[in-house]
Amino acid sequence: MALSKPTFFTHLKLLIRTHHHRHPLPPAVTSLRHLSFATPEDAAAERRRRKRRLRIEPPLNALRSNTQPQPRPTPTPNSNPNNPKIPEHVSALTGNRLNLHNRILKLIRENDLQEAVLLTRHSVYSNCKPTIFTCNAVMAACLRQSKYAELLNLHRFITQAAIAANIVTYNLIINTYMDCRKIDTAMEHYKQLIESAPFDPNTTTYRIIVKGLVDDNKLERALEINDEMLSKGFEADAIVYSYLMNGQAKDGNHDGIFNLFEELKGKSGGFVQNGVIYGSVMKGYFMKGMEKEAMECCEEALGEDSKIKMNVIAYNSVLDALFKNGKFDDALKLFDKMLDQHNPLKLLAVNLGSYNVMVDGYCAEKKFDNAISLFNSMGEKRCHPDTLSYNNLIEQLCNNGMLAKAEELYKGMSEKGVSPDEYTFVVLMDTCFKENRHDDAAAYYKTMVESKLRPNLGVYNRLVSELVKVGKVDEAKSFFDMMVPKLRMDDDSYKFIMKALFDIKKHDEVVEIIGKMLREDPLDFSDELQEFVREELKKEDREDDLVNLMADIEREKTEAAAKEAEEAERAKASARAAVSSLLPSKLFGGDKDDAEGENEAEMGDGEGKVQENEQVTA
Repeated sequence: MALSKPTFFTHLKLLIRTHHHRHPLPPAVTSLRHLSFATPEDAAAERRRRKRRLRIEPPLNALRSNTQPQPRPTPTPNSNPNNPKIPEHVSALTGNRLNLHNRILKLIRENDLQEAVLLTRHSVYSNCKPTIFTCNAVMAACLRQSKYAELLNLHRFITQAAIAANIVTYNLIINTYMDCRKIDTAMEHYKQLIESAPFDPNTTTYRIIVKGLVDDNKLERALEINDEMLSKGFEADAIVYSYLMNGQAKDGNHDGIFNLFEELKGKSGGFVQNGVIYGSVMKGYFMKGMEKEAMECCEEALGEDSKIKMNVIAYNSVLDALFKNGKFDDALKLFDKMLDQHNPLKLLAVNLGSYNVMVDGYCAEKKFDNAISLFNSMGEKRCHPDTLSYNNLIEQLCNNGMLAKAEELYKGMSEKGVSPDEYTFVVLMDTCFKENRHDDAAAYYKTMVESKLRPNLGVYNRLVSELVKVGKVDEAKSFFDMMVPKLRMDDDSYKFIMKALFDIKKHDEVVEIIGKMLREDPLDFSDELQEFVREELKKEDREDDLVNLMADIEREKTEAAAKEAEEAERAKASARAAVSSLLPSKLFGGDKDDAEGENEAEMGDGEGKVQENEQVTA
């Protein structure tokens, strides 16, 4: 039965009303997004709205991620790859890189510097690359322990690994070369910093350079660097001026000290608040014989109502001025005041330099027991001696005939975690020679070499010379054999050991030395040295030994060259045979006659086979 349209709609409404009654719908949710849009402009506006909302309220799956990838900088198309690389910001020191940094700092605090260097090098090409701040911390630790070779090797390594240097890195390298008295190299790095680095030098850079130049007696160049610093817009630095004033004091120019002091006062508004220069001013007064004015300057700097700011460096400068000008009691009072004020949590009034000045003062007064006692007590104020401090006291004890106490200090270095350097062993070795303890001196030298230190040729020559003087030629020869691979011997060194062997009639050992020289590096056997050996052999009618030796070595070289050529030819023939066995012979240009002979042989074999078949058929 067909329904009319009005009846159909009435029936449909009834069904919908019944369905809602049986299954009530949840409350309607108003949505801003519809299934369709009236116009394309409405759809575009909705897309823009959703994008804005996503930027403000990121999706939940993005909030669940603990580590979000860092955005990579977009390279500019016009950037020049030859431009210097910008160093990392301190914000890069986060996450695993911060954990690595703290781990390396812990190794440095535990005095395991070698492990810290190795860990830094191994991490460079790992998933956790160290920052330049970590590398600087390790290099600074190497500088404090005077391990310049390790510092420069690490710097070269990180440079090759494209870890961009910052200003601290440049300062460390310049300081290293200044300490090694390689002034020209240090100034080359300063020039590179000025011309190529993407940043400017800071005040610390100029302090390092001026101090290094003054220590190397280049005061005029240091004054020029100070003028250059001021011309670049830097403020007059009291520490730089203190180094310059110390240089004037070394030259005995007290007028230069006061001229620099007046210049600094003029640039500081008529009053210098930093007390670091007042020790140099006191030295200037002492040099002019104005002791009263010097002590008044001291009272002005140290008085209770003084407006001068005294830090540990300033205290040390005044302390040094008092000791070097006979004011021992005043210096002791000042040091006691420094100890009372010293509070590591608030004020550092004492450091290693303070103890070094006090040790020098006690030694100048011949009070060596007090110097040793004070040196051993510096740990109570959280100060720790370094290799230079040990070398200073050991040298003063050795120079005053107290080798036994110097050796006690040397033995205690390992307990304090301090490693001796070449200078430590050389001082002990020379003192042992002065006291006729040649075996102990040789033992110190051997320990130095076994510790992977690098004694120079002059130290080796002193050792061998002293051993030969007391008739220990065999021991001298053993040290010669040990040091030949490590040192670049000159003609005088070879002549000395050969002369010692000639004098005890050990010509065969000399011939053996010459044989090694001719086989390993014939250029070491110079004409001068050859003439010397001929003359010595001639005294024993053995000049033919040298001629026969040189002829034998030439024959050995000829035979070795012939054998090498024969082996090379045999290898080529073997290679040709191997290749020919894998490829057809025609590829190697076989003779035409050989090919025709092979064809005739094949035809002959064919005719023979035909005749055999005919006989079988018959």
